[in-house]
Amino acid sequence: MLSRTPREANKLRNRVCGALFAAVTAAVLLFFAVCCPPPSMMSLDEVLQRQGMEGSAGNYSYRCTAGAHRGASQLHRENTREALAEAERSSSYAFIEFDVQYSLDGRIVVYHDRRMFRQFGSLKAVGDATFAELEDITEGEIAAYDEIMPLLTKKLNIEIKSQGEVSEDFLLVDEIVADITRRGREDDILLSSISAEVVSYVKKRYPHIATGKIFWLTTSTYLPFDGLTRNLFREIEESRADYLLLHVANLRNIDDLLRYKPRGKTLMFWDFEDNVYLVHRDLSDRLWGNSIFTTFSKNLGFAIHQLFR
Repeated sequence: MLSRTPREANKLRNRVCGALFAAVTAAVLLFFAVCCPPPSMMSLDEVLQRQGMEGSAGNYSYRCTAGAHRGASQLHRENTREALAEAERSSSYAFIEFDVQYSLDGRIVVYHDRRMFRQFGSLKAVGDATFAELEDITEGEIAAYDEIMPLLTKKLNIEIKSQGEVSEDFLLVDEIVADITRRGREDDILLSSISAEVVSYVKKRYPHIATGKIFWLTTSTYLPFDGLTRNLFREIEESRADYLLLHVANLRNIDDLLRYKPRGKTLMFWDFEDNVYLVHRDLSDRLWGNSIFTTFSKNLGFAIHQLFR
């Protein structure tokens, strides 16, 4: 009988332990996916129904992952500490989206609009006011980026609000990336922007950071011609974004979007309430930072759960 050296025995033991760990992890993930999928997990058909597009539903069982757009903004004022903290607590959201821009004195603030009017009735632009002035206008509701980051442990989609000053946009990216690097959270963060220049800058300078290109309405939203949809994907290819973030109105073109989606580019849909949906069309469609193994296990568990509903 052949005897093994201590080194060979140790390698064999490690392989067996690794295989057992993978099997147990897969079984646990599968159990929870089948028996009790979280509220943040749903099918694309369910998303279409939520958005009042029942006529398009019925053919899409792909798993979707839901996130909180500007925090839990149906329960609290958008992008505030309360909205973000509620999204962190709620099992309805697997990730949280919020917007960042600079105040006049260089503080990174969490706010969507250029001006304060829609939320607080002031015509003051965020970039024309110091953080102290913004706190006065909002009666303390406005949040600073460095104050909310320690509160949030879920994966984050941070939108860089471009104000048209490219150098300032790039500086904001640099500061955000430096901060998430210090926190060891590079895998947890998606940086998104409506600006193709910002997205390209992130991919060129920080290729390890996931990126998203944001669109609201495009020509293919209401004219769902093949060529227009292909042009949309060409635009995302040029910016080198990993994720394509579209307003839910674009769900009316879901057939072509799924048909022409390049592998490695993931579709996400957002609305003006508090919803963002990530569509898992294939194994390349992963929540940023998740492995293929985790994605496969969740897809499999969800598929089995759908069969027994």
